[in-house]
Amino acid sequence: MSPPSDEACANPLLLSWVKEWLDVARERNSKGITTYNNAYKSLRACPITFTHPCQLQQLKGFGPTLCNRLTEKMKKHCEENGMPMPRKTLRNPATAGVNGDDVEEEEDGDGRPPPAKKPKKTKPYVPQLRSGPYAIIMGLSEHRAAGMTGLSKEQLIEVAQPHCDASFTVPAQANSYFTAWNSMKTLINKEIVIEKRGGPSRKFYVLTDLGFEIASNMKKATDPAAASEPSAPTAPRRPDAPRPPEIGLDDEQDVDALLTRGERSPSTELHHQPPKSSQSVFADVVKDGDASSDPAALPNFRPIRLQPGSFTVHLVLDTREIRARTDRDYMQEELLKQGVKPIVRALELGDALWVAKCHDPHFLQRAGAEGDEVVLDWIVERKRLDDLIGSIKDGRFHEQKFRLKRSGVKNVVYLIEQFALDDLNKNRYAEAVESAIASTQVVNGYFVKRTEKMDESIRYLVRLTTKLKKQYEAKPLYIIPTEHITAQNYLPLLKHLRGKEPTTGHYISYPAFSSLASKSEMMTLRDLFLKFLMCTRGVTGEKALQIQKIWKTPNQFIKAFENCGAGEESKKRKRELVSSQMGNMVGRKKITKPLSSKIAEVWGDVAS
Repeated sequence: MSPPSDEACANPLLLSWVKEWLDVARERNSKGITTYNNAYKSLRACPITFTHPCQLQQLKGFGPTLCNRLTEKMKKHCEENGMPMPRKTLRNPATAGVNGDDVEEEEDGDGRPPPAKKPKKTKPYVPQLRSGPYAIIMGLSEHRAAGMTGLSKEQLIEVAQPHCDASFTVPAQANSYFTAWNSMKTLINKEIVIEKRGGPSRKFYVLTDLGFEIASNMKKATDPAAASEPSAPTAPRRPDAPRPPEIGLDDEQDVDALLTRGERSPSTELHHQPPKSSQSVFADVVKDGDASSDPAALPNFRPIRLQPGSFTVHLVLDTREIRARTDRDYMQEELLKQGVKPIVRALELGDALWVAKCHDPHFLQRAGAEGDEVVLDWIVERKRLDDLIGSIKDGRFHEQKFRLKRSGVKNVVYLIEQFALDDLNKNRYAEAVESAIASTQVVNGYFVKRTEKMDESIRYLVRLTTKLKKQYEAKPLYIIPTEHITAQNYLPLLKHLRGKEPTTGHYISYPAFSSLASKSEMMTLRDLFLKFLMCTRGVTGEKALQIQKIWKTPNQFIKAFENCGAGEESKKRKRELVSSQMGNMVGRKKITKPLSSKIAEVWGDVAS
């Protein structure tokens, strides 16, 4: 069906004006040909009669500009012919009168439409608290108030860094190039900061009046008294903005949840101890002893009592906790900036733990222990996501959890730090990572804290340190004399004490802890056997423990394979040796036939 002619169109007057503009556009070969042509075809084919040009916006090809132009044309036509200007209606002409009277818009007395709506005000720029832009604005506002007009990049980074959680010089991720300094582009584009040149290669950054006003408003919203002091390093907290690190809500809840199951000023130097080999220093502190889990055979002793005020709680950080090979001291320095002075040394177990350090360095030695530090019931194992995946693949993840359980520390925190992975690895190992985290929480009973980057991990350690100082420094500590501890009775003794006195903690000296946690020199034959078993892919700590309960030593295990005999029939018996003994177990202790065959390939070949 062909469209109606111009005369038969429902809106011939409006169509004639559009046709006139289309012809002019064709004569001039202007870019408006397509626009007018689409509008012309759409209006000619429309069967609805419109009373006002503004109603044409519902048709294809008609926008506000073209409708306004037709409205002006209609006004001129009505004035020339002595006709009243049609009233503007908001209802579709096709449905007018169906559901009630038309809704009309008010017009001025001269027939003109009401003035256009005021443009929507854009919200003023408010940087996120302790972000890169926030720190830059604060740093520049302080020095502008002091009379300095501009700062170089190096000077600005130095004054801005205390106001920012991220680093201005080191990327948040090891495989990223972006630092907090990249936010300078945003501030320049928004005309909050101006970049000036002081020479061929010298740049200076100056805060504009708008930037200074933003800084003043932030300070005023937080502390009205600080409004007249532009150098005050405070800012308002919007309802949707994160809390400052000192009172972070999410981490505060995490720490409080952990603690239910004194601020220190930063120092200019680290409490740094040179790395030592604890195997050579502490290996002989704890004796091996005889295996015994009978509470009646456990030693009776009088614990060493540390009175409140005679010690302080310190965070001990492993020397291998670095951000990158070229930035080894980042974590220690950031902890210092946030008020925590860490003790840095090579740890036998974990990446961070807490000790109670005696004010009298000889007190423990006089009372029957070593050194001047007592290990508290908290230890942190930090895993970056790529390292977690690597440890799952090579079996270190299960071996580390086993050693943490063997340490006797009551509260174990797995601090899992996000890391940018390519899509292939992210999809490939996502299920394995979630399964490992769930196993760590449910099976092992460890607390898992996930962070986005190292800076967030550092803030979490700061909060946990503050909480532990308040918890431990206000009560006495009870220390087990080292002479009553052996490698064999340590865990049964702790279990007995915790069952007998659940509200009273019993601790050991740091040298004794290092001796027990040593990876090699204090390792018993049983521990070596378990480590050998876990070298087989699929043999977890739980499965290894069950195997060791049946075959106490490697020699007994090998003998069991030897007793299977020789020949083809014996190979089947060897492959099913372990599964036949442990195939009926439930959950993670069960050994399937395929895994039993893998174990036989190692231990069965030794026997043949």
